[in-house]
Amino acid sequence: MIRVLIVGTGGMANSHAEAYAQMDGVTLVGGVDPNPDNLAAFKAAFGVTHTFTSVADALAWGEFDAASNVTPDSVHFRTTMPLLAAGKHVLCEKPLAQNEAEASQMAQAAHAAGVVNMVNLTYRNVPALMQAAQMVADGVIGEVRHFEASYLQSWLTQAAWGDWRTEDQWLWRLSSAHGSTGVLGDVGVHIVDFASFAAGSEPDRVSCRLKTFDKAKDNRIGDYTLDANDSMAMHLSLRNGAIGVIHASRFATGHVNDLRLRLFGTEGGLDVRFENAKSHLSVCAGPNKQSATWVDVVPKPVIPNYHRFVAAIRAGRQVAPDFARGAALQRVLDLAIVSDQQSALDQVI
Repeated sequence: MIRVLIVGTGGMANSHAEAYAQMDGVTLVGGVDPNPDNLAAFKAAFGVTHTFTSVADALAWGEFDAASNVTPDSVHFRTTMPLLAAGKHVLCEKPLAQNEAEASQMAQAAHAAGVVNMVNLTYRNVPALMQAAQMVADGVIGEVRHFEASYLQSWLTQAAWGDWRTEDQWLWRLSSAHGSTGVLGDVGVHIVDFASFAAGSEPDRVSCRLKTFDKAKDNRIGDYTLDANDSMAMHLSLRNGAIGVIHASRFATGHVNDLRLRLFGTEGGLDVRFENAKSHLSVCAGPNKQSATWVDVVPKPVIPNYHRFVAAIRAGRQVAPDFARGAALQRVLDLAIVSDQQSALDQVI
């Protein structure tokens, strides 16, 4: 029996808890949260037997094998490091940390501890993406030369998930003082992984522009200063020689939560979409190149991250995407911020 502790019991914790609750041989044994209301609601919903207000208290009890870290981005580092030091397996939400230095320390600590460590990059659960990555690896489109990727959300223009002006769960994402690194950290980490993973190569150069738009009087609502970036536009090159563009925004009306990736190689192209929560893949290759005909591909089912995490613990092996991947992605995000800060050197038209 694998005993799992949930660290951070806000909204996203429900997805983790529900997944574990459906697995044979897995027991959800406790929750950690300094917020008593969140903790009480979580205990009532999932019937956990032990609740704690700190990771230190949970470790003093110690009766768990693995933890899902679902805390806000800004506290991933300080809540994960003690778990690793205690030899606990950890699945951590993305981004792994607030900067590369912290993320690298987490990756090194996980390796030294010899525990299973995984970053919950949820779009590794998308069948079209995983199939596309395999097709690239199999040489279906030849050598990748160019790509374009987008992650579009509309929650700043339509209340599909709630009202960001009044609900803390959305307002914190707009404020750097509350731990947000904006759309870059929130969804940029996903789309950079989405593109480079499918293309089969690591990023080696980045240029980026970030934009924060006026959204309220004095860009402030209550305790929240709305200074985190809302849109990003990035140019990225990969070690395999491919170049491409990536963009993301929270102002994309009509796109509640949509991702798209197009990969072009020497022998064909792939179109990957995850729109309206549906996975779609098409290819133009082989004899269809001359007529520019795109053919739908039915992707194979994938095993979700939560299940792969548990399977890795049972097998005593590592699983991707691990903390090392999280640190590599964080380096791209850090350099994207540096690039944006240096944009004053650009030529003004």
